[in-house]
Amino acid sequence: MLHHHPYHFFLDFIKQRRAGLNEFIQNLVRHPELCNHPDVRSFLQMDNPKHQYDPSEDEDERNSQKQLISTSQNINLGPSANPHAKPTDFDFLKVIGKGSFGKVLLAKRKLDGKFYAVKVLQKKIVLNRKEQKHIMAERNVLLKNVKHPFLVGLHYSFQTTEKLYFVLDFVNGGELFFHLQKERSFPEHRARFYAAEIASALGYLHSIKIVYRDLKPENILLDSVGHVVLTDFGLCKEGIAISDTTATFCGTPEYLAPEVIRKQPYDNTVDWWCLGAVLYEMLYGLPPFYCRDVAEMYENILHKPLHLRPGISLTAWSILEELLEKNRQNRLGAKEDFLEIQRHPFFESVNWTDLVQKKIPPPFNPNVSGPDDISNFDAAFTEENVPYSVCISSDYNIVNASVLEADDAFIGFSYAPPSEDLFH
Repeated sequence: MLHHHPYHFFLDFIKQRRAGLNEFIQNLVRHPELCNHPDVRSFLQMDNPKHQYDPSEDEDERNSQKQLISTSQNINLGPSANPHAKPTDFDFLKVIGKGSFGKVLLAKRKLDGKFYAVKVLQKKIVLNRKEQKHIMAERNVLLKNVKHPFLVGLHYSFQTTEKLYFVLDFVNGGELFFHLQKERSFPEHRARFYAAEIASALGYLHSIKIVYRDLKPENILLDSVGHVVLTDFGLCKEGIAISDTTATFCGTPEYLAPEVIRKQPYDNTVDWWCLGAVLYEMLYGLPPFYCRDVAEMYENILHKPLHLRPGISLTAWSILEELLEKNRQNRLGAKEDFLEIQRHPFFESVNWTDLVQKKIPPPFNPNVSGPDDISNFDAAFTEENVPYSVCISSDYNIVNASVLEADDAFIGFSYAPPSEDLFH
């Protein structure tokens, strides 16, 4: 029996170690000031991120990780940066949206009790996905002092060691997509109102050399009284003059313009194609050229003529035909951009000055009870727990932050270093 002893000893040793580690973590959670103790810091290797080796990262990703540690620990957030802001300024209440880089949370600012949408992005994921350009495009667009009645407003931004926070208007009338799903399609006057407000926002972006690129119902919200608000600048391409073109392939399959699918250069006219696609969906309940088979849908977008269905006016049909023109050089908006859209007979009844001043009453009232009413948000998001890691001032996580957010059972493994060292 003697030869079994080392094995039993080993199991007991592991048990003790586990119990000890568990107690250690519980103590850290209960007494966060311990985190500043030099021995604790060295044990957790807080000051040496190089030790956090992830075998799934390739060489490029490790280099970008080193670059993050060495140079981008603080990302320049430009004029919107608020150096005094921190996550603990807010009570994070609900998850109201999800993107590839992070989450959008409904948050209440403790100082004044006001509600905001706070977009939280992980620096590490942004760098690992090699899509820094997207997120920086988002920031640069937000930094361009983009102010328009139908575009989401940025109040300020800030960062912790691992995350970027954008404090945005909380827009609670729900996604256009949400309302469209409930009603299947909109009557023409309602579709025209939304299309006009969207076109107005796109025209403004084009005037400051920004192509939106990713117009789709999920990115079109309604405010509490029913006006359009475009959100999600993650896919915008800034600095594109009409003469410039860009050939990055991204966007949502249903709304991709032919030139994007072909990976050809594109310009402002890509947004007018997307406006046509969204208008078509509002009127008919399905995107143009829609097919469950994505390859077939691409084929349809490239080659299939637009199919005229009954139930809409001739002017509605003609604007759809002109916006969903496969050759971008012949598309409505190719020559004089927004002016051509404004002059189209479909918008004849629209007073564009009144529209942009929000003097035209919206055709639908989302009926929200107040600024914190989230009844128009998808329950799949709103029923999800807010991860503890977004609520803390600085994110030294024992476990990888993305693991933590994926599984809130790890909540005890995350803790916040105190604002000052209580040992001194």
